[in-house]
Amino acid sequence: MDDVARLGLGLAALGRPAYITAGRDDDLGADRSVEAMRDRAAAVLDAAWAAGVRHFDTARSYGRAEEFLAHWLASRPDVAADPRLVVASKWGYRYVGGWRMDAEVHEVKDHSLAAFREQLAETRALLGDHLRLYQVHSVTPDSPVLHDDALLRTLAAERERGLRIGLSASGPRQADVVRSALEVDVDCEPLFSAVQTTWNPLEPSAGRALAEAAAAGWLVVVKESLANGRLAPGGDADAQRIAAEIDVPLDQLALATALAQPWAGVVLSGAVTPDQVASGATAARLDLDDDALHALTPLAQEPATYWRERSARIWH
Repeated sequence: MDDVARLGLGLAALGRPAYITAGRDDDLGADRSVEAMRDRAAAVLDAAWAAGVRHFDTARSYGRAEEFLAHWLASRPDVAADPRLVVASKWGYRYVGGWRMDAEVHEVKDHSLAAFREQLAETRALLGDHLRLYQVHSVTPDSPVLHDDALLRTLAAERERGLRIGLSASGPRQADVVRSALEVDVDCEPLFSAVQTTWNPLEPSAGRALAEAAAAGWLVVVKESLANGRLAPGGDADAQRIAAEIDVPLDQLALATALAQPWAGVVLSGAVTPDQVASGATAARLDLDDDALHALTPLAQEPATYWRERSARIWH
């Protein structure tokens, strides 16, 4: 079955010079200037659109990713006018890396009402009416966002104006966040209708909660399906061995496994080269049996371990 239409492109790794994904020196080279990264983003966006990708995910904290996406859309009027185009962004983190590879801090969290108003205005100034889905970025159980009545009512007002409201979750308690968000109503109407979480064979813990969200009619978007490069060629040694036994490239096996989840509406690729886009499209067309789709299951980690290791990754 061709699942390319369920692939999305995430711009986390394309909008800033440094990120936690492995292999960036080989993929991007030494030139990480704004101009070079903008051109790179355009090339990858072109490849994704040509492959059939229609969902593009960005965030205020992804450096200049919103700017790059807006620049691309302005230069591609046929794409910008296509009703199948879905542009999603997120608010709640700020990029503070100053376009430096060696910045001590690259992003800071702020889930306040003031931050929402400021960042929505910034996003709309760049993406205008193309913005279809706006998500609270990386909600964790300690975030006040799910209990801030003034903020929730402001979000609901944007929902009434036609903007789809969602959230992304992060950390070992993603499932708790999803279930809490499912209970959030404003004036007896569910506030959220989309969620984005990390799910991959190494960190599948949110799966049941995501199935509940999908059953409630939410759009479920999978991020980090390649575990920030651990499930890509050159990544986890055990995963590479399993993929070699199946005779499927590791990144394609991981993407196909995510796409096989019945609750997954969109699976984001973090591609930074046109070749990686093509590999993702190939993964979406694979016809793998159940044994292959469950082959990486034994590698699942405890969520606390997975997220501790993720938080220790170096920004490349």
